[in-house]
Amino acid sequence: MQVQVVDYQSPNAPEQFVKSLRETGFGVLTNHPIKQEIVESIYTNWYNFFMSDEKESFAYDPKTQDGYFAPEISETAKGHTKKDIKEYYHVYPWGRIPQSLKDEIMAYYQLASDLAAELLDWVEKYSPTDVAAKYSEALSNMIKDTPNTLLRVLHYPPLNGDEEPGAIRAAAHEDINLLTILPAANEPGLQVKLKDGTWSDVPCDFGNLIINIGDMLQEASSGYFPSTSHRVINPTGKASSKSRISLPLFLHPRDEVILSERHTQRSYLDERLKELGVM
Repeated sequence: MQVQVVDYQSPNAPEQFVKSLRETGFGVLTNHPIKQEIVESIYTNWYNFFMSDEKESFAYDPKTQDGYFAPEISETAKGHTKKDIKEYYHVYPWGRIPQSLKDEIMAYYQLASDLAAELLDWVEKYSPTDVAAKYSEALSNMIKDTPNTLLRVLHYPPLNGDEEPGAIRAAAHEDINLLTILPAANEPGLQVKLKDGTWSDVPCDFGNLIINIGDMLQEASSGYFPSTSHRVINPTGKASSKSRISLPLFLHPRDEVILSERHTQRSYLDERLKELGVM
């Protein structure tokens, strides 16, 4: 099964969306509440921030994990040895945010978080009874008043030919969190690994909203919902001279939320951040 594109306004949208998540780890929504205008404005304003020297004054704090992550301290995906070709900024409501960008990015944060809670309700509604019984509380309640949901503003710079051999914009990985909410980026490149081991382009028409399962939902559902490998491949030809901006919202429960007999959100997150080499 390929990743399904579902009309958010359709009467059977919740069922079709959750079916796509179950089969591929991904689902794509159209006609959703997040207006393209705000996404385009954020892309433009944060691109200008990444092009400025201002970013250096917001260098990330290793303890709180907020702020600007320069390319040299970018992530190395689990199981890989080469750093991704990217720089990014971690936005939390309690964290440091450039004043000129704060109102707009926080309005988006709230809008996307509200939609995410609805999508978690969809997931729970269409979870089999035995799977839903494993959830320690309602999925949407896990993110209620959480300080941990992370909005990451990503900048993949143009390729200039001196990149480390074998490095790509984002090596194959799985997300850590419950769900990831991602407006289609301004350039293509996102791929998902299907069950047969092949890589498939994720439908990325500008205006689409891409959602994927993270490891925490996989953990909470005892594997019923798969956290699927995905990557961002390097562009070729003229596209290699273009920047790519991406805006994933990673839904994280409160620290104390129990995911399984093995993990709370905090124990799981700390384990993964150490694996990524950023903690």
